[in-house]
Order: sequence, then structure tokens, then C-alpha cells
Amino acid sequence: MFSATASLPHLHRPYLLGRKGAFALHTSVLVGLLAASSAPTPLYTEYQAQWHFSALTVTVVFSAYALALMVALLVAGTLSDYLGRRPVLAVALLAEAISMAVFAIAGGVGQLIAARILQGLATGAATGAAGAALLDFEHPRHVGRASLANSVTPVSGMAAGVLISTALVQYAPAPTHTIYLLLLLLFTAQAIAVLRTTETARPHPGVWRSLRPGIAVAPASRSAMLMITPGVVAAWALGGFYSSLGPQLAHQIAPHSPRAVGGLVFFTLTATAAVTVYTVRTRSARAISAAGAAALAAGALLTLGSPQLHSLPALFVGTLLAGAGFGAVTQGALRQLLPPASPDERAGTLSAYYVLSYLAMSVPAILAGLLTNRYGLETAVQLYAGTAGLLALAALVALTTADRHRTH
Repeated sequence: MFSATASLPHLHRPYLLGRKGAFALHTSVLVGLLAASSAPTPLYTEYQAQWHFSALTVTVVFSAYALALMVALLVAGTLSDYLGRRPVLAVALLAEAISMAVFAIAGGVGQLIAARILQGLATGAATGAAGAALLDFEHPRHVGRASLANSVTPVSGMAAGVLISTALVQYAPAPTHTIYLLLLLLFTAQAIAVLRTTETARPHPGVWRSLRPGIAVAPASRSAMLMITPGVVAAWALGGFYSSLGPQLAHQIAPHSPRAVGGLVFFTLTATAAVTVYTVRTRSARAISAAGAAALAAGALLTLGSPQLHSLPALFVGTLLAGAGFGAVTQGALRQLLPPASPDERAGTLSAYYVLSYLAMSVPAILAGLLTNRYGLETAVQLYAGTAGLLALAALVALTTADRHRTH
């Protein structure tokens, strides 16, 4: 493994992007991948109207992506450390483009699930490589920018994807096709551009051994992983709920509201999270993690009460609080997790973080779908938001207790 700094003498060659260009490109890759992940959220009600499937089916379609992504992270999370960033990213982005084509021609639930699985596999293979490349291309005078980008790009990407998709639902003649064709073009262009960056990971033996499923957390980051787990699970579990069932909850509370309102629930969460990540970037990682856990608990409480209050404003205020908590918790988590890892442990450690995140996002969402089918959406919201709120409180207690021990 060698750093981008070591390869700088070669960056003047015309077919290679410079450090700034490569950093910007890999940032855009992460934004694009996460935008594609949230793009279907405003379309679920459109699909339900066309194909008449249940809330459980919505959560299965949603979770197929997250579970496939988790499998890819477990199997291929460190692949770019052995093969190099460029080949892994280029192939993954082309696979992502193919998944967009499957979405665009989907004629039923089976094709939606197939597209989500392919998308998850491609995103999982690309996420660890692109995130590690950001660390490789980070300028020595701007230490911390890569961790910030790894924190802000997922939520800003999801916000962009759901906002554009919501606008297309409202105004475009073929919303279930247009967004995917645009993303297909984006991923194809990014795959070509990635090949114009310098390689920052030296290929070396061990590729097949690296494909054995496992969690590769850097030894120096393991205590941080234990500390951040409750808050990360609470944050991503709420994210999974808002992404899969948020539009349905908004429609139940205000059945005569415009179609765009459902998509704006998840946009509110992700946009608030992105703003929070940037705003708290210079604060203590532990302090913002604790504040984020408190905001998550408050947001879960308001979300829990919104169906009883029949209040769309209560739902959106709860979503704002949950978004602020999501941004603070994820930013604090990555700032505690990544710096202790050595360069050749970065992709694996980042992949382990995303495995935890997407497991927390997918499994509870499926359970919420089961609860909705059996007991109704209101009961599902109570159980789901209540559990997430308790996890957030547990994270707050763990963080404040650890801080007290450090000061004594």
C-alpha cells in the first residue's frame, strides 16, 4: 500500500486527474451511489398503486438493497486494498449502471427486487473503495476532510436522490423511468473518469483470502466500534423506517396531502443530517455523538406520537430532530473510528462500519413491515420508534459514562 502523496509526481500526466480532481470525483461517486439508493423511496407509492402490494413488500424491496450491500461489504469490503481502487470502482460503477437499467424496465415486484439486489452488491463493492480513496487523496494540509466527506456524502447523496425523485414524481411524465436513466448516464461517466485517476493502492497477493466473509475492524479502532454501536444502530434503524414506510405514514396522517409530501419526509431527514454533519465538523467527536443520541431519542418520541396527534407538523419536527441526531451520530462515529486505522486497514474498517449501519437499516425495516401487515402502521410506529429511542438513550448513557471515566 502506498499513499496518494507518494504518487504525486505522476499526477501531471494528461490522462490522470490531479489530487483535487480525484478527491472531488470520489466524493461525487459516493453522492451518486447514495442518491441512487434513496431514489426509489418516493416511487414506492407509485409502484404500490400499479402493482397492489403490501407494506411488507415495500420493506422487502427496500431491505433487499441493504442486505445485498451488507453481503458485498462482508465479501468485498477490502478487495480494493488487494486489487487496487480503480478496477474495483470501475467495475462496481458499471454494475450500478446496469441495475439502473433494470429499474427503468421493471414491470413487477420481482424485477424491483432483482434491481435492488444488484444495486446493493455494486454499492457495497464501491463504498469501501471510494471511501478509502478519499482518505488516500486527502491533502496533508487538510487532515480530516476525508472523514468529513465520508460522513456528509451518504446523507447528502440520499437527500439529493429523494429530492430529485420527488420532483420527478410530481412533474415528470414517466417518473419511474426518468430518474434511473439519468443515474445510468451518471454512473457510466463516473466509471470512465475513475480510470483517469492514479492508483493509490498497490496490488498485492491475498485477493482470494480477502473474499472470505469477515469483519475487518482495525485493532486500534475496536474500542471505538463498541462505543459507537448503540447510537449508530438507532440512527440507521430510524433512517430505514423513514426511507421505507415514511411516505406511507405521512399519507396516513394526512391522506389528502400532495404526493410529494411522502418523499419530503425522507428528504427532511437526510438534508438535516447533511447540514448537521457539516455544522458540527469541528466539535468534539464524543460530544456531538452524545448530543446526536439525545436528538435521536427526542425525534423518535415525536415520530411515535404523530399518528395519535394526526399531525403532519409533528412528524416533520420529529424527522428534523432525528435527522440532526443521525448527522451528529454518524459524524462522531466516523471521526472516532477511522483516524486510528492504518492506511491498509481503512477500507476494511469503513466496510465494517457500513455493515453495521445497513444491518441496522434493513432488518428492523422488515420487522416494521411485518408489524404493519399484522397490527397496522400506527402500532408498528410505536414499537419501532420506541425501540430506536431506547437505543439512543442507551448510547447517550454509554457516551456520558465514558466521558466521566476519562475525566477521573
